[in-house]
Amino acid sequence: MSSLAAWALVLAAGVLEIAMAFALKSSDGWTRPTPSVLAVLAAFASIYLLATAVRALPLGLAYAVWTGIGAVGVTLVGIVCFAEHVSAPRLLFMALIFVGIVGLKASPAS
Repeated sequence: MSSLAAWALVLAAGVLEIAMAFALKSSDGWTRPTPSVLAVLAAFASIYLLATAVRALPLGLAYAVWTGIGAVGVTLVGIVCFAEHVSAPRLLFMALIFVGIVGLKASPAS
């Protein structure tokens, strides 16, 4: 697998993490069957894609990017879809996560 294809899998896995969190919130504590099932399916699919990607990528870097996509994405979903509190410090720390991911990706893997 090419590095580009592996990174595409990490990106897709991160998007599925965001979908999983959205479905978890929508499941209302596992009381709504459809979002509950979607959350579990998204979680399994996300982990499968990440596991496939790390066959061609450094584990620590791929995992950091995956969790960063999830953390920033879920926070944005909370703000946009669930009217969660937004503040300058929250936006700053989300930006720092993003900068950290870019920095890790740009750093040599020595």
